[in-house]
Amino acid sequence: MLLNPLQAHLVYEFAARERFAILAVNADSPACLNDVLEAARLAQSPIIIETSLWQLKGHSFGAGDAMRGIARYLADISLLANDPAYLNVPVLFHTDHIKGPETQSLISAAISGVTLRNHTSIATLRASSISLDASELSEEQNINLLSALIEHAQAHQLPVTCEMEAGVDDGITDIAVIERLVTGLDRRHPGYLALFAPGIGSQHGFNAAGFPTFSPTAVAVAKSCIEQICGRTMGIALHGSTGLSEQQISNAVAAGVTKVNWSSESLLIRATAMRDYWISNGNKISPSDSAFKVTAMDNGVQSAVSRTYIPVVHQRLLTLGSVGQGPRCLQAAKLNHVMAGNGL
Repeated sequence: MLLNPLQAHLVYEFAARERFAILAVNADSPACLNDVLEAARLAQSPIIIETSLWQLKGHSFGAGDAMRGIARYLADISLLANDPAYLNVPVLFHTDHIKGPETQSLISAAISGVTLRNHTSIATLRASSISLDASELSEEQNINLLSALIEHAQAHQLPVTCEMEAGVDDGITDIAVIERLVTGLDRRHPGYLALFAPGIGSQHGFNAAGFPTFSPTAVAVAKSCIEQICGRTMGIALHGSTGLSEQQISNAVAAGVTKVNWSSESLLIRATAMRDYWISNGNKISPSDSAFKVTAMDNGVQSAVSRTYIPVVHQRLLTLGSVGQGPRCLQAAKLNHVMAGNGL
């Protein structure tokens, strides 16, 4: 089931309170969407599907047009998440790593939603939660841009649930920076912030040297800081989980990480499985081979990737402690809750 922003806020708060994390997969194809939801179904786990600008513009979704990509992504994920097979899977759709001149218009569209019509019904599909790439923004710009997006939601009487980030690739974020960012946003718009993503010594992508400055202690300090400022239970978003060991990730979750982004390693696993499939089956790509058609169809390589990929996703869900938490998340999303500003 695709969760709306109010439900997403409650689920993030529940995960922060219960000390488990939700896997957030950057999925860049419909085949990956299928595999991630199937892994979550088998694990009875909540799952976050998130998209960055390059996925919105990618061939599978926008084919160069990011606004069309938002519409296609929302349509695809809604169709899957609301299929009877996945109605018991809490699915959250999140915007991630969107920056540049298109940022405000794209995320505003994700907040407002995409309306789909057929001859019997009308449905408006919206992002469950939003964030933006703040790597090229000053602190003031970061606060002001998120504020503008919240004000867009307010103007249209819509809920929105936000993740705010600091310099996630710049080592460990100074506590004074966290205080300025969170105070600047939450004092202006109380109740909208559900996650904060500080630098905790990890980085996006692969790093041959590892991450010697990675610090679960920094997670705990940041969590304490944002909860004191906001006066409510909140979690930390971990960007750059590729390259961290299972033990490091478990330690981060124990310290207060609630959302774990996963992209580079996910891409590598899928690409390696594709390569292995074609190495094993490349000799069948010939008009004279009786297995040509079944080998050449997308279903062949996609099924091979699924067999490799789904068990890896399941293992990551185990590491995050989210296996079996799906039913509890769905129940948490129904609880009555009062929060200033966001209408919960």
